[in-house]
Amino acid sequence: MPGGCSRGPAAGNGRLRLARLALVLLGWVSASSPTSSASSSSSSSAPFLASAVSAQPLLPGQCPALCECSEAARTVKCVNRNLTEVPTDLPPYVRNLFLTGNQLAVLPAGAFSRLPPLAELAALNLSGSRLEEVQAGAFEHLPSLRQLDLSNNPLAVLSPFAFSGSNASVSAPSPLVELILNHIVPPEDERNNRSFEGMVVAALRAGGALHGLHRLELASNHFLYLPRDVLAQLPSLRHLDLSNNSLVSLTYVSFRNLTHLESLHLEDNALKVLHNGTLAELQGLPHVRVFLDNNPWVCDCHMADMVAWLKETEVVQGKDQLTCAFPEKMRNRVLLELNSADLDCDPILPPSLQTSYVFLGIVLALIGAIFLLVLYLNRKGIKKWMHNIRDACRDHMEGYHYRYEINADPRLTNLSSNSDV
Repeated sequence: MPGGCSRGPAAGNGRLRLARLALVLLGWVSASSPTSSASSSSSSSAPFLASAVSAQPLLPGQCPALCECSEAARTVKCVNRNLTEVPTDLPPYVRNLFLTGNQLAVLPAGAFSRLPPLAELAALNLSGSRLEEVQAGAFEHLPSLRQLDLSNNPLAVLSPFAFSGSNASVSAPSPLVELILNHIVPPEDERNNRSFEGMVVAALRAGGALHGLHRLELASNHFLYLPRDVLAQLPSLRHLDLSNNSLVSLTYVSFRNLTHLESLHLEDNALKVLHNGTLAELQGLPHVRVFLDNNPWVCDCHMADMVAWLKETEVVQGKDQLTCAFPEKMRNRVLLELNSADLDCDPILPPSLQTSYVFLGIVLALIGAIFLLVLYLNRKGIKKWMHNIRDACRDHMEGYHYRYEINADPRLTNLSSNSDV
């Protein structure tokens, strides 16, 4: 038993040492294995990282210099940066692009053509960028473009194919839904003897590219008239703004095909009366609302049909505020309160025109008085001149009378012949 007892503690100590050694070995293995595995994994993945970095394209979220970008809002703003051309590095995610307040001058063909294309660009604002020329196909390769604003640019040249592409015969219809062309009239000396109204209308009609247009704004362009069939190629139009122009008449404009038209703004023009043809077309549009405020209506006999129409129709908004501007006796009279007896065609001229005629009469009277005074002061010379003319005429007539007498008497004729011999 003593031997057994002495052998027991020694065996226990040996086992304890073995256990401690095992724990040390396990700790060393656990500490070294992550390092080796990490090094091996990093060494194995290094080639892939290198290839990925070398093959990485331009970042889709890049932003052009001098611009502000928001990928979350899909918006790029390059506002008041004096840019002379459209940035070439626009991000492909852009949906709303603002290029206002720059110095673009000319928008060439394919100005927004990119690789990859700007397939999501839906709203483009180029207002106030000093644009003077928009060439054919300037907005090509923008398949999602819905809204275009070119306001406040002095457009001296607007190509007929600006919205339809460089070749309207093969171009697809424009995706535009809203076209804003407010205040795009150039200075008089930059129009190159071209009709500004005709230039704009040609761009709206070319190739029928704007068949899907819903909103058209042409305010503040100094239009004196609208050419015939200006709206013929815009059958889907719902909102038309012609306010703050100088339109005198709508005689040649037809609204018959605008069956979807909902609002027609004609405020602040120079309209004097709407004739029966225009009234009938407006009444035939099922959904339209017409705005006619601040026009110089002439309340004479030609206004009778329009007054009768206003009293019956619900098309005109704010019709109870329409008032007469001429003649003077009818000024500020409300159109809806007029009767047929109030509307006559007396030749009453505006005061300014009356003053002009009075001044002309005074000038003519003064000229006549001066002429009579000259005749009176030179009466003796005129009398002598008249006597001289009378004597000259008398001598001339006596010569004719003498020759007549000679020709009438054969004897005198022979006598005259012998004397000549």
